[in-house]
Amino acid sequence: MSHEVRAVVAVKKGAPVEVQTILVPDPGPGEVLVAVQACGVCHTDLHYREGAINDDFPFLLGHEAAGTVEAVGDGVVDLAPGDYVVIAWRAPCGTCRSCRRGRPWYCFDSRNATRPMTLLDGTPLSPALGIGAFAEKTLVAAGQAVKIDPAARPEAAGLIGCGVMAGYGAAVNTGNVGNGDTVAVIGCGGVGNAAVAGACLNGARKVIALDIDDKKLNQAEKFGATHTVNSRGTDPVEAVRALTDGFGVDIAIDAVGRPETYRQAFYMRDHAGVLVQVGVPDPDMRIDLPLIDLFSRGGALKSSWYGDCLPSRDFPILVDQYLHGLLDLNSFVSETISLEQVESAFAKMHRGEVLRSVVVM
Repeated sequence: MSHEVRAVVAVKKGAPVEVQTILVPDPGPGEVLVAVQACGVCHTDLHYREGAINDDFPFLLGHEAAGTVEAVGDGVVDLAPGDYVVIAWRAPCGTCRSCRRGRPWYCFDSRNATRPMTLLDGTPLSPALGIGAFAEKTLVAAGQAVKIDPAARPEAAGLIGCGVMAGYGAAVNTGNVGNGDTVAVIGCGGVGNAAVAGACLNGARKVIALDIDDKKLNQAEKFGATHTVNSRGTDPVEAVRALTDGFGVDIAIDAVGRPETYRQAFYMRDHAGVLVQVGVPDPDMRIDLPLIDLFSRGGALKSSWYGDCLPSRDFPILVDQYLHGLLDLNSFVSETISLEQVESAFAKMHRGEVLRSVVVM
């Protein structure tokens, strides 16, 4: 049986999104049907709409979601109808070479649902990041649905599914921020501020937030930044060094993903410091650094994929921190909107007016 539900569809490259009725099938083996309660509007959804990911239009957008399991397919033993879940866009297979090496967060064969969701005329939809949660219901692989404490409000909990986990994990999992470390975070949108929060929770003694927007810097302070730098008229590298006795930080996190911010992060590290890139660059961007500087400064240059998270392990931890008042997920929610307002939310996001607009079903 198929379910007729309303959903946000990107029909063609660059065109405004449309709210359409789509068909979502019952789950097949290893799949679950989720009734979506809330889904955040992420930059990645805009990238899909613009054709920056691939050309597999039409796309079913939305991937940062919380909801309730409505039905499970054959072979699903860890979930049942009524379970409250956050949807992950990576579901480790357990058998690929990375999983066998004990690094499931790098899984090379992450699971997605195989039964297609379609338009009413039968045209298959490409779900964003294998999820497609700007919809009243969506179909995902069972491993993508991570059960969490039902006390967490869905508008906040769903954000763990992408942006919050990416930023938090960049600091905690990839950067290995520890007690007494100094940290700089470039870019204070949703991902950057999650990195600020993660660094603070993991014991950093100094967290320096950098942006060109004072409003975002004020938000970073709410998430625990000890210092802020508006780099519009200030050399960010010199500013960070001035705040760290001339040495630079132990961990520099680039949450923007541009050549200039990567270079800034590279040079604002202390010797043998760590650079973590979590901001996603455009495919045509390049970086040019003197090889002698790569050698002589030492340390590590890391890319953080989804915060190097293991959703089944990390999502419940972040939810517990939220429920205990340690991680302020509510402050990431700038506004709640309807499906019909997603296109206007993209414009607000592009102008930097929101951390997250969240669709509520």
